[in-house]
Amino acid sequence: MTLIIHGLPARCCSLAAAFGLWLAVATSAVGGELPAPLTAEDFAPQNEKQVALGRLLFYDKLLSGNKNISCGTCHHHRFFGSDGLSLGIGEGGVGVGPERSPGEGTSRIKRRIPRNAPALWNLGADSIEVLFHDGRLSRSDDYGNGFNSPAEERLPDGLSGLLAAQALFPLASRFEMAGGPQENSVARAAFDRIDHVWPLITSRVSAVSRYVELFSAAFEHIDSGSDIGIVDIANALAAFETVEWQSFDAPFDRFLAGDHDALTSRQQHGLALFYGEARCAVCHSGNLFTDQQFHAIGLPVFGPGRTRLYDPIPRDTGRMAESDQLADRYRFRTPSLRNVELTSPYGHNGAYRSLEQIIRHHLDPATTRGDWQVSASMLPDVAWLNDTDLIITHDTREMARYNATLDIPGLVLDEEQVDALVAFMEALTGASARDTKNGVPDSVPSGLPVDKN
Repeated sequence: MTLIIHGLPARCCSLAAAFGLWLAVATSAVGGELPAPLTAEDFAPQNEKQVALGRLLFYDKLLSGNKNISCGTCHHHRFFGSDGLSLGIGEGGVGVGPERSPGEGTSRIKRRIPRNAPALWNLGADSIEVLFHDGRLSRSDDYGNGFNSPAEERLPDGLSGLLAAQALFPLASRFEMAGGPQENSVARAAFDRIDHVWPLITSRVSAVSRYVELFSAAFEHIDSGSDIGIVDIANALAAFETVEWQSFDAPFDRFLAGDHDALTSRQQHGLALFYGEARCAVCHSGNLFTDQQFHAIGLPVFGPGRTRLYDPIPRDTGRMAESDQLADRYRFRTPSLRNVELTSPYGHNGAYRSLEQIIRHHLDPATTRGDWQVSASMLPDVAWLNDTDLIITHDTREMARYNATLDIPGLVLDEEQVDALVAFMEALTGASARDTKNGVPDSVPSGLPVDKN
């Protein structure tokens, strides 16, 4: 078995020799294929005016039911498109990141967000086929609108892609952006039917004269506020996210392009393990480092769970909640590892703060789950929720079912090998990832406060 390296020029044929026979042997377990380089050609071109407009909408709390939270609150530039929390503090909270407070009085949060806020890196790539931890949004013709989603046939036509479709769902989520039915008309509409939310959001945006000007400049079919639709809002948000969180200038990318010195010797060792003995690339495959499939890796369980309809316990069944197939229970979408160094904590529920911890979990899930403490996560104290955060762990039958479902066999690696894997994952951090193109705007057209830091 030899190492296959796609996309390298002929002058790089000495690369395998530079690595030596050990690399070819190490990679033989999974075929040893390195991915083709990720480039700008993997993303659809975006309209600059729509990108600029989307940036303002992304940080404008006008899109939330109580006008107190924006997309950027939980996907903030300061935290590289995420929020630095294991489980987010959504509608009713104050601030951003680990310092975000759960609020006070009647407006305080009623529960934690049940899953970790995923980072946005490269989600606008053309090859992305499915979004959300459970894959409840995917490309499909099932409903005649290009998507399989919780909105089914109610999802509007004209959305530019998955990111645009995804943007519509937090707006209607009670604990993310909508709020409670007793609090505002948007939340009451969401309680009735999801597509009743979107006209209310649109009417708010179209009532702001500055937004009307920006939409008219960005979209040819818009001449007045009455021409603005929820699809235009979603498409502008997607244009911004696609451009802002593109990343393919990591040391690993330079390595693929033929720069043999882009990776240190320890990172090269980690690369060999990643594509070989450690078998990471079985699931974290391709140039986005995800197979976009669903796997059970047995993470520690905590939080409110994302329950299914009529589910009597605070659990999260993962993909099964979307598919209704028993074979999918406790399986979650493989996350991309692009810029993973920057997007702690890790796992669909953010169970681990460090790369070393999540790697060690993959090596021995049963032991690490048994030894896990809440302190390993980033779960802010919420006095009225703390007692229920771990309540699911006392359900012996659910825990038996959960513990029996595991797709990773475990592996023995020594300290040096774990360190090498961490080093390789750090080589997936883009050179420009810490300084994205646009950043947080100073203000937004609605005049509402912006979560800057």
